[in-house]
Amino acid sequence: MRYHNITHDDMLNGDGLRTVLWVSGCTHRCEDCQNPVTWDINGGLPFDKAAEEELFRDLSKDYISGITFSGGDPLHPQNREEIARLAETVKQKFPEKSVWLYTGYLWDDIKDLEAVRYVDVLVDGPYVKQLRDPQLHWKGSSNQRVIDVQASLSNNNVTLHKDN
Repeated sequence: MRYHNITHDDMLNGDGLRTVLWVSGCTHRCEDCQNPVTWDINGGLPFDKAAEEELFRDLSKDYISGITFSGGDPLHPQNREEIARLAETVKQKFPEKSVWLYTGYLWDDIKDLEAVRYVDVLVDGPYVKQLRDPQLHWKGSSNQRVIDVQASLSNNNVTLHKDN
């Protein structure tokens, strides 16, 4: 897997203060995407041990609420295995921290992926320029949903996050 950046102390990509991993690779190519530089699966840097240690150092801070996977698309087919491993490791090492994930895929298409089992909140759907609304909380366009993953998996029905 490759990545473009790790953002520290982020307040825009999930609740609380978060660490954000911006991965490479996206095939959705949404018009007016905020991160088109991340579309190339071969762009950015290799996600290596040093990058992983940087993530875990950040997550060990008491004031960090959790990690957010964004991009690009963390659920691009070439990212899925590594994102699943990272999300599972975060849950094991930092069970009190939340895991958020942004994807252009729809819930029904990705709900059975291994990575999703370790996610607390998932924002699904492509960004649609015509549905942009800067007043929306944690999403860019009104077609996207902020999903409570564990509740959705439990009741086999999409359950929106309480603040959606």
